[in-house]
This record gives sequence, C-alpha cells and structure tokens, in this order.
Amino acid sequence: MATIGELCNREVVVASADTTITAAAKLMRHHHVGCIVVVEESGGARMPVGIFTDRDIVLEICAMELDQDLLTVGDIMSRDLVTVRESEGVLEAMEIMRYKGVRRLPVVGAEGQLTGIISVDDLIDVVAEELGELTKVLAREQAREAVARK
Repeated sequence: MATIGELCNREVVVASADTTITAAAKLMRHHHVGCIVVVEESGGARMPVGIFTDRDIVLEICAMELDQDLLTVGDIMSRDLVTVRESEGVLEAMEIMRYKGVRRLPVVGAEGQLTGIISVDDLIDVVAEELGELTKVLAREQAREAVARK
C-alpha cells in the first residue's frame, strides 16, 4: 500500500496565526475546504503550528457569541497539532486519527515542514478501493472454480 506522502493532498490551504476569522472563513469558502493549517515561515519552509476548522467557527465563535472581527485564527486554532510523517502508511495514519480523535492530519516531511494534508475521507476512498480489489479476487476465484468443476 502507498505511503501517506503518495496519497495526501499537496495543495494545502494555509494561513498565519494573525489572519482574521473573516479572512479565514473566506479562504475556506473559496477553496471548498473545512480547515486551514496555520503555519509559521522558518528558513523558507512552512512549519505547521495549529489547525483551524469550520467547527471552530461554529463552536468557539458563533455558539459563544464572540465578535469575529476582534479575533484571529491564532486565538481560536487548535495548538495541540497532530501530524503524520509522509513516510507513514495508511494504517499508521488511521491509528493516529483514531487515537487522537482527529479527522484531518497535516502531513510533514523529515524536518517537520508541511508537505500536505490527509483526511478521513481520503483514507476511506483508499480503503474502499482496496476492498473493491479484494472483491474482484473473490469473483475471479469463483469463476475459476466453476470452470474447473465442469
């Protein structure tokens, strides 16, 4: 099976911690995504420092009736960022998601730099494709057996 680096989306929507909530929401809407990876530039690399999701907008801002014009992404983002190395496999990524209770994982290179993102939806697609291939094995075996028993 492929590595996460081969499967992840390399076009990650990013923002800095000082991005306004309104600007972040517009970025999410424009790119049709449910999260933004918050990064800091370090030596020419984008280093992930947090994640900001559409749920953060609803649960932390709207539900609490906070003024979004006074807040930045850095005020609300999840700072206990969970990542996966691009060299890891699908099973390892699923285990991290399950253990940490997250739906999205920023993908990082050997130096911790952001290289992509992978979501539960992406992994479901991969696993479904693999299961589809297994069903073809069963069908082929049944066909071979039918021919052999004639």
